[in-house]
Amino acid sequence: MSNKKEEKSEAAKLKEKLFVSKKNGCYKVSAEELEKADEFCKEYKNFLDNGKIEREAVAYAVAAAEKAGFTEYDRTKTYSAGDKVYVNNRNKAIILAVIGKNGTHNGVRLGIAHIDSPRLDLKPNPLYETSNLAMFKTHYYGGIKKYQWPTVPLALHGVVAFKDGTSITVAIGDNDEDPVFCVTDLLPHLAVDQMSQVMTKAFNGEHLNVLIGSRPFSQDEESENVKLNILSLLYDKYNITEEDFLSADLTLVPAFKARDLGFDRSMIGAYGHDDKVCAYPALMAAINAELPESTVITVLTDREEIGSDGNTGMKSTYTIDFIEDLAKADGEEVRHVMAKSTCLSADVNAAFDPTYASAFEANNSSYINNGAVITKYTGSGGKYSTSDASAEYMAKIRKILDDAGVLWQTGELGKVDGGGGGTIAKFVANLNADVVDLGVPVLSMHAPMEVVSKLDVYMTYRALYEFYMAKD
Repeated sequence: MSNKKEEKSEAAKLKEKLFVSKKNGCYKVSAEELEKADEFCKEYKNFLDNGKIEREAVAYAVAAAEKAGFTEYDRTKTYSAGDKVYVNNRNKAIILAVIGKNGTHNGVRLGIAHIDSPRLDLKPNPLYETSNLAMFKTHYYGGIKKYQWPTVPLALHGVVAFKDGTSITVAIGDNDEDPVFCVTDLLPHLAVDQMSQVMTKAFNGEHLNVLIGSRPFSQDEESENVKLNILSLLYDKYNITEEDFLSADLTLVPAFKARDLGFDRSMIGAYGHDDKVCAYPALMAAINAELPESTVITVLTDREEIGSDGNTGMKSTYTIDFIEDLAKADGEEVRHVMAKSTCLSADVNAAFDPTYASAFEANNSSYINNGAVITKYTGSGGKYSTSDASAEYMAKIRKILDDAGVLWQTGELGKVDGGGGGTIAKFVANLNADVVDLGVPVLSMHAPMEVVSKLDVYMTYRALYEFYMAKD
């Protein structure tokens, strides 16, 4: 009997040495680490609640950065190691940099994340009245399951710009005393035809009309009196006329706040985890980076959910233009800097969901509570439209994380040929830098409410911080 026990013990030891551990990451970290994760996520929830759209996330980042000693970048100035600067791109994207002891001579350390999330944008001419109800017409933004959005309480966020050059910020629906809005749905008693259709046919984009009012302006039996009442209210509060919607960025997002999820409070349920759950750790890693060896740069960018096009998306030149300015100040060519640069593309992956296990390949999935997930490649089909991190770069990142005791795992985005998706990693890779995706596994991704583990959020912060502070 004793010999068999010894054999099992030896086998267990060998398994521990040779196998990838699949046990819950909570067993692998101390109680102190779990407490740090819970504490870190308190402010993360505040970031979610106050940064539901990219403009709000940028405003939060600017305030946090300035409080930490960052100043707005001036390319005519000379900067020294330890200096902290930021660039605000049109209030919709932001770059934060901490100048390193070696400047850009050995390349830069990049952490990139996006701050836009799927939502319902107002059309340029959104307001109409039908059957004595006032409605907004919307155009959905990013990849959504349309059936998830009806009957969800919605808040209106954004900005309205006027011809005189002024603008106003709009945020209605998040405070308890605010009204909310919603997309209506058909009652099940009358939905026989609707429920017999496939999901993509039961709800289409033109059905995502938002209910915003029902009372007429006055007792006068004029047409469109309900619409007039809404415009009157908007004019009284914001000085908005119907024409002003043409120069507005207004969007509808879920009205509820980020909440602890589960009896054990181990998770967070909220709108916008993708990708603010990586943007916040990247922001805090930049803020907490002190005297790194190489200059570290965090980019919180816009428009990832719709292809990264536009002047605030990752396809824009604003990031490489900034790096070129830093390179020139060091007497370097930007192409030489980028060839030596490394990047963590901080983006989420799909956490294994046992309810929908058939969509995943269990051995190559990421799991809640197993730490930050490294995604070697994304794309779809035959790795189409992705950058595939090299073996050498994967080894380098493994060493940084393991040496620092960061909890991490690997994962693919579902089964081969099961769908797929992309990240902004490829746009940095196209600049000739080494890059791999690292972020938080998410349940119910792109739904109005997504779910993440507090431990995974904290470990993603730790991964980004250790990457920034690692030796050249």
